Amino acid sequence: MIQLRRVSKSYDTPAGSFQALRDIDLDLGTGELVAIVGKSGSGKSTLLNLISGIDRPTSGDVVVADTPLHASSETALAKWRGATVGIVFQFFQLLPTLTVVENVMLPMDFLGTRPMRSRRAHALELLARVGLADQADKLPAALSGGQQQRVAVARALANDPPIVTADEPTGNLDSDTARALLDLFRALAADGTTVVIATHDRDITRVAAQTFAIADGRILQDARV
Repeated sequence: MIQLRRVSKSYDTPAGSFQALRDIDLDLGTGELVAIVGKSGSGKSTLLNLISGIDRPTSGDVVVADTPLHASSETALAKWRGATVGIVFQFFQLLPTLTVVENVMLPMDFLGTRPMRSRRAHALELLARVGLADQADKLPAALSGGQQQRVAVARALANDPPIVTADEPTGNLDSDTARALLDLFRALAADGTTVVIATHDRDITRVAAQTFAIADGRILQDARV
């Protein structure tokens, strides 16, 4: 499902070039729950951005769901992302002027994956899966940080993507809610969704099919549990 070959990524900064990733090789299969662990600045968020098509490598090949992302146009990437990857951002990125349910419906509106009359019902089903159906018509500002994170998870699932990426998805959640979210990720993987999580949460690394440690832009080790 996900294949990276000799992938490097650098950014131009006022202090010069910053090497975020260095010669990454990675193979992830269908239906795997994968954890990427590392300190802040280690490169794990950059790696998620390359897998989800948000960013491009400076060198190397990124092939996800049989699509060469490194060689795709921006227009093609935007459409591909909407249909293929559900992205859970670390800081939610909910639109503040839309209600919770409208935020979850947004990916469906973008791609037209469902008839308009059924989109709200599907969004409510997803909100129910994360325990927030009763908050559907509130604005994001009325919710706690942990609740907004769960809305972001529901939105990521709106188009039934084969891949889900999540950046520190349990960082703002209490332990009970974090466990419930982890159960949801496990269920998604069991149903064939590839789930890739950047995390410090040891509970996630304990149940992941693979855990990759990353430091200074390099993968240090991997272990299949």
